[in-house]
Amino acid sequence: MTSTALGTDLAFEVRGLRKSYGGTPVLDGVDLAVERGTVLALLGPNGAGKTTAVQILSTLIPADSGSALVGGHSVAEQPGRVRATIGVTGQFSAVDELLSGAENLRLMARLRHVARREAEGLVSGLLRRFDLVEVAQRPASTYSGGMRRRLDLAMTLVGDPQIIFLDEPTTGLDPRSRNAMWQVVRELVATGVTVLLTTQYLEEADQLADRIAVLDGGRIVAEGTPAELKAMVGEEQLRLRFQTGQDASAAHRILAGRPGADLSLPDAGHELRVPLTAGPGEIRDVLNLLATVGLEPAEVGTASPDLDDVFLALTGSSASSASSTQESS
Repeated sequence: MTSTALGTDLAFEVRGLRKSYGGTPVLDGVDLAVERGTVLALLGPNGAGKTTAVQILSTLIPADSGSALVGGHSVAEQPGRVRATIGVTGQFSAVDELLSGAENLRLMARLRHVARREAEGLVSGLLRRFDLVEVAQRPASTYSGGMRRRLDLAMTLVGDPQIIFLDEPTTGLDPRSRNAMWQVVRELVATGVTVLLTTQYLEEADQLADRIAVLDGGRIVAEGTPAELKAMVGEEQLRLRFQTGQDASAAHRILAGRPGADLSLPDAGHELRVPLTAGPGEIRDVLNLLATVGLEPAEVGTASPDLDDVFLALTGSSASSASSTQESS
């Protein structure tokens, strides 16, 4: 695949991508096509291959087979051109903690071959953009997690990349810092930048992504807008929260025996989700059935499916359990 094969409306295109380690397939024929100026969120359980896909597309490791074009350039045949087009922020910060924020940015400018007469203006602009002016001369080792992540993303933007890979960029951040990063991503996309985002936070994908691809077992098992994926799961759900996990498990056993039932297992908060498919009297019938065996939920509510329901339906595990440890592949 050469640099002329990519449609002008696509930022990158992947066909039949495969990668194995020790005979175990991590990516098993992945196809993706992402339009310019959009956000694609790549979701999947730990070990599903999300990070491996990012590493291949950013030329860090080779694929075993398949093809990929990034910014119109072949990852396998034109890695230098690909690297000149992209920016990458990984799970772990690339910031040199012995240097100040400004020094980190100047170093990245030299590595990106930014002309010296332009570098200082670029560094100053990025420090302002990411609210790092007041700490610009301090060693990065003194930065908070949110500051370090902002600096990491600022370094990614040196060289004005039009395609950015964000591999779990907000892992470990507090909600305020995460929201600040979300705003930066929105501003980048508004200028025409394309973002491939891997994340363990489904709310993050829901907030930012134009499209979502779910990777499981090395394959894309579903792809669409957040609304389209939620519609795959069904309509309204009854959500029952119990005081103990024992009560929640007992309710699951009872309700799983109902005709047509398709229940999720109780989550860590002892919540059970029951699809509502039989009409307005179904909630009363479910509560009456539980009452016959002495089970009474502590909280009862209804809600539309969210991305956690999608994740559970497609991968067989909840997002909270899948994200309890960091992905290693």
